[in-house]
Amino acid sequence: MEREPGDGSLFFRGLQNRAHEKVKLRKRKSALYLRPQRSRRRGDLLGENIYLVLFTIALRICNCFLVQTSFVPDEYWQSLEVAHHMVFDYGYLTWEWTERLRGYTYPLIFASIYKILHLLGKDSVQLLIWIPRFAQALLSAIADLRLYSLMKQLENQQVARWVFFCQLCSWFTWYCCTRTLTNTMETVLTIIALFYYPLEGSKSVDSVKYSSLVALAFIIRPTAVIPWIPLLFRHFWQEQRKLDLILHQFLPVGFATLSWSLMIDRIFFGQWTLVQYNFLKFNVLQNLGTFYGSHPWHWYFSQGFPVVLGTHLPFFIHGCFLAPKRYQILLVTVLWTLLVYSMLSHKEFRFIYPVLPFCMVFCGYSLNHLKTWKKPALSFLFLSNMLLALYTGLVHQRGTLDVMTHIQELCYNNPNNSAASVFVMMPCHSTPLYSHVHYPLPMRFLQCPPDLTGKSQYLDEADTFYQNPLSWLYKEFHNNSTLPTYLLIFNVLEEEISAFLISRNYERTAVFFHTHLPEGRTGSHIYIYERKLKGKLYRR
Repeated sequence: MEREPGDGSLFFRGLQNRAHEKVKLRKRKSALYLRPQRSRRRGDLLGENIYLVLFTIALRICNCFLVQTSFVPDEYWQSLEVAHHMVFDYGYLTWEWTERLRGYTYPLIFASIYKILHLLGKDSVQLLIWIPRFAQALLSAIADLRLYSLMKQLENQQVARWVFFCQLCSWFTWYCCTRTLTNTMETVLTIIALFYYPLEGSKSVDSVKYSSLVALAFIIRPTAVIPWIPLLFRHFWQEQRKLDLILHQFLPVGFATLSWSLMIDRIFFGQWTLVQYNFLKFNVLQNLGTFYGSHPWHWYFSQGFPVVLGTHLPFFIHGCFLAPKRYQILLVTVLWTLLVYSMLSHKEFRFIYPVLPFCMVFCGYSLNHLKTWKKPALSFLFLSNMLLALYTGLVHQRGTLDVMTHIQELCYNNPNNSAASVFVMMPCHSTPLYSHVHYPLPMRFLQCPPDLTGKSQYLDEADTFYQNPLSWLYKEFHNNSTLPTYLLIFNVLEEEISAFLISRNYERTAVFFHTHLPEGRTGSHIYIYERKLKGKLYRR
């Protein structure tokens, strides 16, 4: 049966009319369609799931509580001791501050915390010790999360999780990331700056932000620029608008941060000072850091780097062969940093801490590609790092902090003993002072400033003392009225000065464990000797 021509024309005309009509779609008002988007907004913090953020912060706070040992003197003498002197107007500043080798930008962070606590009347010694470390732990947690976010952008969530796992379980990161060290802040700023750096595949590129963070790291510790030299050169080389990058981004950022540093140091030094130049001149150009020890050129490759990486080392090497070509710049940065620091005679583990997170990228890539041995590898990596982290954080070198806690308790339990004084007869800067006592108790320690005059046969006070401790003590304290109330010594010194201790009526009143690995002038235990007045008996 055929359709008539008239009917067909009407049919197609109707289709054309419908095509010109506006089609109205019914809006779905069901909460089922809106809930995922809302939950994503509510559940994000720092660009990540809020539970991941809270877990990371909680872990780093736990990390903070589980590090109760000392590492190097700078974690107190370049931060907390300076901040205490700034706020409470008593304490001791080391020679670096009289020679203006250090800037006040980093101590100012902790001085601000101390000032707030003081104004609130909450400046107890425990808060003065722990609040700055909590602040450092929080910053380290933010850096951990930024590393995770960056790897999600560059790779995927799976690779990012393995890098995150490696970062969190690294024993050296655990050991350092909550300490008030300039190296710790340098590492934090480096990780966050890398998040904004124009790596291939990154979606968070911001040249102003990353260059500002690098500049701030340089202000805090001038050697922080060393790892960034290849990164900055790469950015400049790949940038099409090179002049615009320099004139409108790098130069304004550099000028602003340097001006900020100059203003702060002008306020506290009382004169215009470029501490970054003084620092580089002393440590790099004049290489006077050798006064505090020197190592062979290969030390970072043969000892320093393997120790810092620990059991991550085989995974790092494996990851270097597997990682894509775009990560070569990170490997170049690590090698460049090791080479530059190898040219300096004075070497320390903490100097290469800022490139440790770069290594975790390769370690995570290695774990992601493991198939048959993945579970044993993860168990080995976690257990080996945690055992080392707990030992170094809770046992190794804890005596120098425990002994200052004891001194602080003596001060607060005997507030009327205004004539008391303390002499720390240990290698210089072995202990913190007023930041961990918070009491105007006269305290003295053996001095060890380097020779800045060029003398050929220079000996500091500490070296002079250790040449002949007994003779030095008799000469220094020929008058009994100048004798300190408390003497703090390592056990290795006790036998050598026992005649002085007996003749001056000193008795051992406390013993503190320090380390299972005594070396040289550093002993396994710390002894406190208290001077007893004649006729006063001491009951053990």
